[in-house]
Amino acid sequence: MELIHKDLTGQIIAAAISIQNELKPGLSEKIYEKALCIELTERGISYEQQTKFEVFYKGQNLGYLIPDLVVDKKIIVDTKCVDSFNPTHDAQMLGYLNITGLSLALLLNFKIWPLGKRRILRPEFNNLQH
Repeated sequence: MELIHKDLTGQIIAAAISIQNELKPGLSEKIYEKALCIELTERGISYEQQTKFEVFYKGQNLGYLIPDLVVDKKIIVDTKCVDSFNPTHDAQMLGYLNITGLSLALLLNFKIWPLGKRRILRPEFNNLQH
């Protein structure tokens, strides 16, 4: 079965691996996020950093959701520095996908070696593609 945004996801992961090889684990999430922006720019991959998405409930504006990166208007990318991914990270990305309307989020964990990575799909895509 074909993966959603397989080529773009591969390019993002390659950029993150390059960063981790250079900087090594142990820095803050924001450092890796900024480095990822530099790497994506050098690779000609478009992205938006810290874009605000309004969150509404029953017509009332609750505030904003601000993902780390939205790459090529297709993939939410969230940098992490954690011992391991847990269900809370998955739940957070599902919320982000719901609010943004995008289908795929990519978690990148720079704390572990080699780079930790996880693809999160909106539920309606889980039965179609992995």
